[in-house]
Amino acid sequence: MAATDRRQRQRRRVCWALVAVLLADLLALSDTLAVMSVDLGSESMKVAIVKPGVPMEIVLNKESRRKTPVIVTLKENERFFGDSAASMAIKNPKATLRYFQHLLGKQADNPHVALYQARFPEHELTFDPQRQTVHFQISPQLQFSPEEVLGMVLNYSRSLAEDFAEQPIKDAVITVPVFFNQAERRAVLQAARMAGLKVLQLINDNTATALSYGVFRRKDINTTAQNIMFYDMGSGSTVCTIVTYQTVKTKEAGMQPQLQIRGVGFDRTLGGLEMELRLRDHLAGLFNEQRKGQRAKDVRENPRAMAKLLREANRLKTVLSANADHMAQIEGLMDDVDFKAKVTRVEFEELCADLFERVPGPVQQALQSAEMSLDEIEQVILVGGATRVPKVQEVLLKAVGKEELGKNINADEAAAMGAVYQAAVLSKAFKVKPFVVRDAVVYPILVEFTREVEEEPGVHSLKHNKRVLFSRMGPYPQRKVITFNRYSHDFNFHINYGDLGFLGPEDLRVFGSQNLTTVKLKGVGDSFKKYPDYESKGIKAHFNLDESGVLSLDRVESVFETLVEDSPEEESTLTKLGNTISSLFGGGTTPDAKENGTDTVQEEEESPAEGSKDEPGEQVELKEEAEAPVKDASQPPPPEPKGDAAPEGEKATEKENGDKSEAQKPVVCRSSVTRFGFR
Repeated sequence: MAATDRRQRQRRRVCWALVAVLLADLLALSDTLAVMSVDLGSESMKVAIVKPGVPMEIVLNKESRRKTPVIVTLKENERFFGDSAASMAIKNPKATLRYFQHLLGKQADNPHVALYQARFPEHELTFDPQRQTVHFQISPQLQFSPEEVLGMVLNYSRSLAEDFAEQPIKDAVITVPVFFNQAERRAVLQAARMAGLKVLQLINDNTATALSYGVFRRKDINTTAQNIMFYDMGSGSTVCTIVTYQTVKTKEAGMQPQLQIRGVGFDRTLGGLEMELRLRDHLAGLFNEQRKGQRAKDVRENPRAMAKLLREANRLKTVLSANADHMAQIEGLMDDVDFKAKVTRVEFEELCADLFERVPGPVQQALQSAEMSLDEIEQVILVGGATRVPKVQEVLLKAVGKEELGKNINADEAAAMGAVYQAAVLSKAFKVKPFVVRDAVVYPILVEFTREVEEEPGVHSLKHNKRVLFSRMGPYPQRKVITFNRYSHDFNFHINYGDLGFLGPEDLRVFGSQNLTTVKLKGVGDSFKKYPDYESKGIKAHFNLDESGVLSLDRVESVFETLVEDSPEEESTLTKLGNTISSLFGGGTTPDAKENGTDTVQEEEESPAEGSKDEPGEQVELKEEAEAPVKDASQPPPPEPKGDAAPEGEKATEKENGDKSEAQKPVVCRSSVTRFGFR
C-alpha cells in the first residue's frame, strides 16, 4: 500500500510539472501576440496596438497624448523624440530634424532635396557619393541618412507601443503615402529593419483609412456598389481616393465585404506645411517692417527666430480656422525684442490663394483614373488635419458639387486604426472578421527587351518590345510570369515604369529615374547546348508585386521538355512522364549584378499548373499567378493595357488552372534563384 501511494504521489508531481510547463508556454505565447501599427505622417504619427484583451487601441505617449510629433533632436551623446524634441527645436534648430520623410529614396539632384533645403536652410545636407543621396551633417563627426533618422523614429514608436502594451512587440504594419514609388517604399523597409521591426505590410494610408471606414460600417455594405471619395489633406501632401464598397463571394468565407481602390489623385506638396511656411514668412516680414530703420538684422537669417515663427504660424493657422482674426505674439523673438501683430483670415487666404486653386486637382485625377464622374460618387469624406481650413472646404465643396462634405470619420486616427486592423489580420494570432482589400497599382510597371528579327532572307534588324507586367489601377498583390520564347543565348531585359503621362513635368522630375533595374541573364546558351534533344519551353521570369507594393524578381529559369516512351515491364509503376529541366541562372555574378544587389538563394520545388489562351502579339507568355476574390459581374476589373503588336507566331497568355497531358506534365526541379534590388 505504501509503494502504491508513493507511485501515485510521483504521478501527481509529474502531472503538476507538466501543467506548470504548459502554463509557462501559454504565458510566453501571450507575450508575443501583440502587434502594432504606425501611421507615419509628415508632421506627427499615431501608434495603435492589438493584444489579447485590448482590441484596436491608440497608444498614448509619455505626455499622455494620442499623437506624437515626428521630430528628432540629435546631439553627441543623446537623442530626443516627440514633444521633447519639439521643445528643443527652438534652442537647437540645426540638430532638430523634421519632415525628413520627404527625402526618403531621393537622389541628391531631386527637386525635393532643393525644396527641403530652401524650406529649412538651417540643416546642412551633404552628398553621399556611395548612394548618390544626401545625409544630415549634424557635426563634423555626426551624420545620418534620412533612413537612419526614420529608423530612430520607428524604434521610438515601438518603445511607446511596448510600454503601453506591457510586453515586447516586433510585428508592425506601417502606413506610407500612396504615391511612394519603389525606391521610397524600400527606404521605409530599410528603416524598419534598422529599428528591429518585422514589417507585416506597408499599407497605403488611403487604403488604411478606407479599411477603417468599412470595418466600422460593415452592416451598411451590401451587393450594391457604393462609391465613396476620401479627400485627405495632411501636413505634407494631399491624396484623393475613390473607393468602391460591396459584398463579394469568396472561396473561403462566402459573401464578405470588400473595398476596392478605383481611383487615386495626389499632390505631393499641397498641405498644411506649405500654408504654415507662408504664414511664417509673412510674420517675418511684419517683424522686419516693425524694426525698419533700426539697422537690425534680418530675422530670416536667425534660425532660432525662424523656428519660433514657424511654431507660431502653426498655432495661428489652427486658430484662424475658427476665428476671423487673431493676434500673433512671440516673446523675445530676436535680440530680446517682442513681436506682436494682428493677422486676419482674409490675409491668410490671400497668402495661400494659389494653394487653394490646387485643391480640386487631386479630385480630377482620381476621377480620371477611375473613369468615373462625380454623379457616381455618393459621398465625399474629409480626412487629414489641413482639411479643417475653412477655405479648403469651401473650394472642395464647390469642386465636387455636393450639398455637404462628410465629417463622420476621425480625421487624425482613421489610418492608424485601419492599419492595426490589417496587422491583426496578418498576425494570424487573432480571429478577425474577413474584409477583402483590393489595392491598386499607381505606377504601371513593364518589361522592355530587344531581340534580333529577320525581316527578309539574310536581312536582320533589332526590334524593341514592351510588355506591361502590372497596369495602372490594376489590383495587387499578384504574381506574374513572362516567358521569352525566342532566345537561345544570353540576353538582357529592363524593368521600367510604364506610361507616367498622368504626372506633370514637375512631378516627373520628383519621381526620378523610370528604370527600376536591368537583368542580365547568363547561362542561357549553355543550357541549350546541354539539352540539345529537348524541346525548349522558353525562359520564364517570375515577378511578384507583394502586399507592400514592392516588386521583386523571384527567379528566372529555362524550361525544357521531352517525352519518355513507356516500358512494358514498368507499365504498372511508370506512366508517360515529361521532364522539365530548369537551368541555373545567376550562378556567377557580374559587376552590374552586384550593383543591383543580386544574390543567389535556393528555391523550393514546385509544379505550377499552366494553361494558356492565345492572343495576337509577341510570343511573350504572361501568366497571372495570384487569385482574386470572385467579384460581381456588374463591377468588372479595370482592363489590362496591351503591349505593342509583334510578329505572328508569338503570344501573350494569362495563367489559367489547367493541367497538361500526362506525357508533358512538368516537373520543376530545385533551382537557384536570382534576386535583385532596385535603384
